[in-house]
Amino acid sequence: MTTPPWRDPALPADARVADLLSRMTLEEKAAQLYGVWVGAATDGDGVAPLQREMTAEYDWDELIELGLGQLTRSFGTAPVDPDVGARALARAQRRIAAANRFGIPAVAHEECLAGFTAWRATAYPVPLAWGASFDPELVEQVGRHIGRDLRAAGVHQGLAPVLDVVRDPRWGRVEETIGEDPYLVGTIGTAYVRGLESAGVVATLKHFAGYASSVGARNLAPVRAGVREFADVTLPPFEMALREGGARSVMAAYTETDGVPASADPRLLTGLLREEWGFTGTVVADYFGIGFLQSLHRVAADEAEAAHLALAAGLDVELPTVKCYGKPLVAAVREGRVPESLVDRAARRVLLQKCELGLLDEDWRPEPEGPLDLDSAANRALAGRLAEESVVLLDNPDGLLPLAPDTRIAVVGPRAADALAMLGCYSFPSHVLTHHPEIPLGIEIPTVLDALRTELPDAKVTFAEGCGVDDPDTAGFAEAVARTAESDVCVAVLGDRAGLFGRGTSGEGCDATDLRLPGVQADLLDALVATGVPVVLVLLTGRPYALGRWHGRLGAVVQAFFPGEEGGPAVAGVLSGRVNPSGRLPVSVPREPGGQPWTYLQPPLGLAGEVSSLDPTPLYPFGHGRSYTRFVWEDFAGTAAEIPTDGSYDLSVTVRNTGDRAGTEVVQLYLHDPVASVTRPDVRLIGYQRLDLEPGAARRLTFRFHTDLSSFTDRSGARVVEPGELELRLGPSSAEVRHRARLRLTGPVRLVGTERRLRCEVLP
Repeated sequence: MTTPPWRDPALPADARVADLLSRMTLEEKAAQLYGVWVGAATDGDGVAPLQREMTAEYDWDELIELGLGQLTRSFGTAPVDPDVGARALARAQRRIAAANRFGIPAVAHEECLAGFTAWRATAYPVPLAWGASFDPELVEQVGRHIGRDLRAAGVHQGLAPVLDVVRDPRWGRVEETIGEDPYLVGTIGTAYVRGLESAGVVATLKHFAGYASSVGARNLAPVRAGVREFADVTLPPFEMALREGGARSVMAAYTETDGVPASADPRLLTGLLREEWGFTGTVVADYFGIGFLQSLHRVAADEAEAAHLALAAGLDVELPTVKCYGKPLVAAVREGRVPESLVDRAARRVLLQKCELGLLDEDWRPEPEGPLDLDSAANRALAGRLAEESVVLLDNPDGLLPLAPDTRIAVVGPRAADALAMLGCYSFPSHVLTHHPEIPLGIEIPTVLDALRTELPDAKVTFAEGCGVDDPDTAGFAEAVARTAESDVCVAVLGDRAGLFGRGTSGEGCDATDLRLPGVQADLLDALVATGVPVVLVLLTGRPYALGRWHGRLGAVVQAFFPGEEGGPAVAGVLSGRVNPSGRLPVSVPREPGGQPWTYLQPPLGLAGEVSSLDPTPLYPFGHGRSYTRFVWEDFAGTAAEIPTDGSYDLSVTVRNTGDRAGTEVVQLYLHDPVASVTRPDVRLIGYQRLDLEPGAARRLTFRFHTDLSSFTDRSGARVVEPGELELRLGPSSAEVRHRARLRLTGPVRLVGTERRLRCEVLP
């Protein structure tokens, strides 16, 4: 029997897919454009927006006769033993391949925001903690480990990373982001993409685009971002992750910008993404996003029209399950309402990706190669290292930390003895196991209380919860105050409970009215401080909270953003001094709970001034973080200079550890543009480097600034480099300047495009 061309791996993928498409019926092509969510609940609380309303019934055997584009969350829908799940997925793939004429399996996708969202898989720190690490190399390793686990289980596509830039910290999904600066988000997110893709897993960038700029920090609300904010803040991380990371998929955002939903925007999904940026992969819907064009956005009268709008815009795959791209789409094509060429275009992209993944090859096999260990010792070690690097010491004014090894410690607070305090809303225990209370966690998650007792075995440690995370009950205050009064120091462990759609204080659909600590935790902290015993505040949160109320009244402040299964030992290590804190803030910590809202990327009118009685200056700025050792920055080389608008400039500094213990400094490079044709942020990050230094050791760094990094979107909508004055600032945070270099750019205004440099090179 002759092998058809589409089965021949020696032929180019384009030729194989063209041959295959020529043989397929309309129904078979359409079947490649949707997923199926086996086992998705249609009653009770879901793990996706409006899951009950949007999940339709279907006949599995009838459906797979036509083939199937994707299988949705075989591991992430309900608790399943990894080995059992992998074998079940393989059997499902065999059934799909056997049922359709061409033997084509589905692409299996899973969430992997903070690890493979599966039972008994490693729960890594959330992306906001990745940002706090300022360590792209480590995050790339994390992505590689997660990708290897996904592929070993038979999963082809991961729905991560989130590249939304925080614009309002009240938004519930801040924990899923990397931070409030596009350069940090872009470099860290691109590193994760490289790691995931290096394991053969399709990385999916989300949410494209503008999702985090929703009005009032409400989930899935309209976006009011202007053209320049969209171009200069929202889009750069996506461009970097595509150009430098090689991401092969993009997820369209739920939101609308200026009245146009992202899922129905051809300028975004085709004009920008494909024609300007050259993207050739697949665009997938956020869950139910195509149906939402009818039900929520009301730009489509029925499911067929929603399908037409999405396909025409460039959205290739309907997730999580078939609704619009199935029978409604096929009928609309038959009736002449939708051009079949749109189906062909999307099917070609889907099949090209399946070809890349080896799913069209005759020797394809879905069975796992051996037993799965999704929480290996190597995974846990990596999770622990990232947790340690992400803990931020915000304040330690009198050197209370590290704690004495034999001191009396009162551990107080609702996050101290709860393993879930370590996890974000897309970790399997928080995302799925809350619906299955009879199932154990499946992974070991030491609490801060347990870890501190292990870390300081000679200390006398007592515990009182004090209150719940967000309930109004203060009955436990008395015991917490009593335990504190009889101790040398109090460690108050406060923060968030991750959840979904109002079932938590942080997470998807858990937006906040202001930045006060949830529930009565602030009152508990007041009561503890009033005892006169020094209080160390430890925050385990998914967003920053306003801390001005206690500024100058606390012995120390430690911030951890949902640090994962090894977060308890990481925090305890910082408290004991075993770990020298090296995390830096990826988001500003506000002084007042209103937050204004505020991020550090503000033009002059966004800063404090005499025209308003409100001062938005943060208590702790972006990039801030303290250490247990001291660093000096010396021998700076960066005098005033003239360079052309297409030139580059090197500035160098030597960083020396003058303390008595090893530590890490994070050198940050900021750009200040004093005069431009449109208003610009007062400062913005354009480069950074972590430096690990032994006591007395020094290292010299050179940042190679290229003028492309000063580019912005002008009044005409073009990206330009303008002549004029610039100032480069080196410092340990966005608010502290150690050294400055003043530049004058000469020559004409220069247009720049996708060929421009996106990152600042750091030379050893």
